[in-house]
Amino acid sequence: MNSNTFNNTVTLAGRGMLAAIFIVAGINKIGAYAGTQAYMESFGLPGMLLPAVIALEVLGGIAILIGFQARIAAALLAGFTVLAAIIFHSDFNQPMQSILFMKNIAIAGAFLLLVSQGPGQWAIRPAQNSLEVQS
Repeated sequence: MNSNTFNNTVTLAGRGMLAAIFIVAGINKIGAYAGTQAYMESFGLPGMLLPAVIALEVLGGIAILIGFQARIAAALLAGFTVLAAIIFHSDFNQPMQSILFMKNIAIAGAFLLLVSQGPGQWAIRPAQNSLEVQS
């Protein structure tokens, strides 16, 4: 395997790993809508934001996975992940919350790398009036 193929494979795998947590979380929120809404409201957030959260997680995750507008999706998900860390995981007196906070910060860092470096060559990109995969 040449280095270009290796880099493309690793980049695609990394995008897939980042995308998976958000796609699964978004779909799970649909199945547990009322409970998720109540959880958000217990932190002082309006429950009416839940559809936007689900859309960002699922659509943003898919965009990262396929590499379509990946820099924009990564920037949005990085911001979302930092906000989620601050809002839901900032009780550092609880060791698990500290771990979850740092996990979110690490994920946001990976998204910032994606913003900086782009999705790699194996990504769907807009071209004129169609989509093309660059390889």
